[in-house]
Amino acid sequence: MEQQKLPNATMIIVLSIASIVLCWCYGLLGLILAVIALILANKSVNLYKTSPELYIDYSTIKTGKVLAIIGLVLNILFILMIVWIIAMVGWDALQDEELMRERMEDIMNQ
Repeated sequence: MEQQKLPNATMIIVLSIASIVLCWCYGLLGLILAVIALILANKSVNLYKTSPELYIDYSTIKTGKVLAIIGLVLNILFILMIVWIIAMVGWDALQDEELMRERMEDIMNQ
Protein backbone atom coordinates (compact mmCIF):
# COMPACT_ATOMS: atom_id res chain seq x y z
CA MET A 1 0.00 0.00 0.00
CA GLU A 2 1.16 3.50 -0.80
CA GLN A 3 1.47 5.94 2.06
CA GLN A 4 -0.49 9.17 1.84
CA LYS A 5 -0.74 12.46 3.66
CA LEU A 6 -3.18 12.87 6.51
CA PRO A 7 -6.20 14.97 5.54
CA ASN A 8 -6.18 18.66 6.48
CA ALA A 9 -2.53 18.73 7.58
CA THR A 10 -1.79 21.98 5.77
CA MET A 11 -5.09 23.52 6.86
CA ILE A 12 -4.35 22.69 10.50
CA ILE A 13 -0.98 24.45 10.30
CA VAL A 14 -2.49 27.50 8.54
CA LEU A 15 -5.38 27.79 11.02
CA SER A 16 -3.04 27.38 13.98
CA ILE A 17 -0.64 30.07 12.80
CA ALA A 18 -3.55 32.37 11.96
CA SER A 19 -4.97 31.86 15.46
CA ILE A 20 -1.68 33.04 16.96
CA VAL A 21 -1.40 36.02 14.61
CA LEU A 22 -5.04 37.06 15.07
CA CYS A 23 -5.15 36.77 18.85
CA TRP A 24 -5.02 40.59 18.94
CA CYS A 25 -8.46 40.78 17.25
CA TYR A 26 -10.14 40.87 20.67
CA GLY A 27 -9.32 37.18 21.06
CA LEU A 28 -12.47 35.97 19.34
CA LEU A 29 -11.36 35.32 15.77
CA GLY A 30 -8.15 33.62 16.85
CA LEU A 31 -10.05 31.57 19.43
CA ILE A 32 -12.42 30.26 16.77
CA LEU A 33 -9.55 29.37 14.45
CA ALA A 34 -7.64 27.60 17.23
CA VAL A 35 -10.69 25.52 18.16
CA ILE A 36 -11.29 24.53 14.53
CA ALA A 37 -7.61 23.58 14.16
CA LEU A 38 -7.76 21.45 17.32
CA ILE A 39 -10.89 19.65 16.14
CA LEU A 40 -9.33 18.91 12.75
CA ALA A 41 -6.07 17.81 14.39
CA ASN A 42 -7.88 15.44 16.74
CA LYS A 43 -9.76 13.89 13.81
CA SER A 44 -6.49 13.40 11.94
CA VAL A 45 -4.78 11.93 15.02
CA ASN A 46 -7.63 9.44 15.44
CA LEU A 47 -7.39 8.53 11.75
CA TYR A 48 -3.64 8.01 12.09
CA LYS A 49 -4.05 5.83 15.18
CA THR A 50 -6.41 3.48 13.35
CA SER A 51 -3.82 2.69 10.68
CA PRO A 52 -0.46 4.43 11.14
CA GLU A 53 1.18 2.52 8.28
CA LEU A 54 -0.97 4.37 5.73
CA TYR A 55 0.11 7.92 6.58
CA ILE A 56 3.40 9.81 6.42
CA ASP A 57 2.94 13.28 7.94
CA TYR A 58 1.92 12.69 11.54
CA SER A 59 4.60 15.14 12.73
CA THR A 60 2.86 17.95 10.79
CA ILE A 61 -0.37 17.20 12.64
CA LYS A 62 1.44 17.21 16.00
CA THR A 63 3.08 20.54 15.17
CA GLY A 64 -0.26 22.02 14.13
CA LYS A 65 -1.88 20.77 17.32
CA VAL A 66 0.82 22.35 19.48
CA LEU A 67 0.49 25.64 17.60
CA ALA A 68 -3.30 25.50 17.99
CA ILE A 69 -2.94 25.01 21.75
CA ILE A 70 -0.55 27.98 21.90
CA GLY A 71 -3.03 30.04 19.89
CA LEU A 72 -5.87 28.96 22.17
CA VAL A 73 -3.95 29.98 25.30
CA LEU A 74 -2.90 33.34 23.83
CA ASN A 75 -6.47 34.13 22.78
CA ILE A 76 -7.88 33.19 26.18
CA LEU A 77 -5.24 35.35 27.89
CA PHE A 78 -6.08 38.28 25.63
CA ILE A 79 -9.80 37.91 26.39
CA LEU A 80 -9.03 37.81 30.11
CA MET A 81 -6.90 40.95 29.73
CA ILE A 82 -9.76 42.77 28.01
CA VAL A 83 -12.18 41.71 30.75
CA TRP A 84 -9.68 42.89 33.40
CA ILE A 85 -9.27 46.28 31.70
CA ILE A 86 -13.03 46.74 31.49
CA ALA A 87 -13.35 45.77 35.15
CA MET A 88 -10.63 48.24 36.16
CA VAL A 89 -11.69 51.32 34.18
CA GLY A 90 -15.34 50.59 33.47
CA TRP A 91 -17.27 50.34 30.24
CA ASP A 92 -18.26 54.00 30.29
CA ALA A 93 -14.61 55.07 30.42
CA LEU A 94 -13.89 53.17 27.25
CA GLN A 95 -16.33 55.44 25.43
CA ASP A 96 -15.00 58.73 26.84
CA GLU A 97 -11.34 59.65 26.36
CA GLU A 98 -11.25 62.21 29.20
CA LEU A 99 -12.86 59.80 31.68
CA MET A 100 -10.43 57.09 30.56
CA ARG A 101 -7.48 59.40 31.26
CA GLU A 102 -8.85 60.19 34.75
CA ARG A 103 -9.41 56.54 35.59
CA MET A 104 -5.96 55.56 34.37
CA GLU A 105 -4.39 58.30 36.48
CA ASP A 106 -6.36 57.06 39.51
CA ILE A 107 -5.15 53.52 38.91
CA MET A 108 -1.53 54.63 38.47
CA ASN A 109 -1.58 56.75 41.63
CA GLN A 110 -2.79 53.95 43.88
